[in-house]
Amino acid sequence: MTNKPERVVLIGVAGDSGCGKSTFLRRLIDLFGEDLMTVICLDDYHSLDRKQRKETGITALDPRANNFDLMYEQIKALKSGQAIDKPIYNHETGLIDPPERVEPNHIIVVEGLHPLYDERVRSLIDFSVYFDISDEVKIAWKIQRDMAERGHRYEDVLAQINSRKPDFDKFIEPQREFADVVLQVLPTNLIKNDTERRVLRVRMLQREGKEGFDPTYLFDEGSTINWTPCGRKLTCSNPGMQLYYGSDVYYGRYVSVLEVDGQFDNLEEVIYIETHLSNTSTKYQGELTHLLLQHREYPGSNNGTGFFQVLTGLKMRAAYERLTATEAKLAVQV
Repeated sequence: MTNKPERVVLIGVAGDSGCGKSTFLRRLIDLFGEDLMTVICLDDYHSLDRKQRKETGITALDPRANNFDLMYEQIKALKSGQAIDKPIYNHETGLIDPPERVEPNHIIVVEGLHPLYDERVRSLIDFSVYFDISDEVKIAWKIQRDMAERGHRYEDVLAQINSRKPDFDKFIEPQREFADVVLQVLPTNLIKNDTERRVLRVRMLQREGKEGFDPTYLFDEGSTINWTPCGRKLTCSNPGMQLYYGSDVYYGRYVSVLEVDGQFDNLEEVIYIETHLSNTSTKYQGELTHLLLQHREYPGSNNGTGFFQVLTGLKMRAAYERLTATEAKLAVQV
């Protein structure tokens, strides 16, 4: 454990299971290092174990299966520099295990189904992202994973998705409204009647007007741009690649939208896209491309999911540096 932090910066990572949160957390560790960052999985605040959920018919997505009072108290304690005894939800057994001691760290990441659900918890978070995977892509991903890796039948996978959907729509999806960045993964517009969902259209919705957060833009801030990159500078096999930048209204607030539709054949060439973006929060030209190349094996590295995950991570790093610099400045003044 590194020295005690002057200021604990709290990051929220929200979304359904299987939507890319784990890959994103690995990308954050690349940026911050393991010593500075502690991850808290909010499954640990389940108040009902697996057997109790089965008996009552209450899913893990339902707030009634989670202890928000304890979640708030403990996250608040960590943010104010105090250690906590955090419960552990055991995914193997489905039981709640004895608690573990968690010390405050420079960056605390709270990730799971409900980081932005409770208003009290939400008020503590310094920067947040919501992973918004469209139903078509979610079904394709889950079917590929569960049928290939776990031997499940197509009908069973679909039934499981549909059984979760009412609670997902009611309790998880509305959290999108409160996120600073929403990463949407959608079916491509480049292939008619695409069913494979291998080519994806990914959008990064960036909240405008948040203090210290300057949204990334393409070419000319505030414009609306549709861009087909030069085929000689960016190798993209059929169906090619399209980028978009513009402004939109999302839950009644202005957002800056960046979109990448298609996939990269050669990750080294991502630098061509990167040089046309401004406000990326990189420390040197090409850092975004370098971070993608560092782990080309991570899922989504060859399309907009990896690209925007790295960009969101860079924005979180900038927020962390700004908040800790402000804290240091105040300490000096005192």
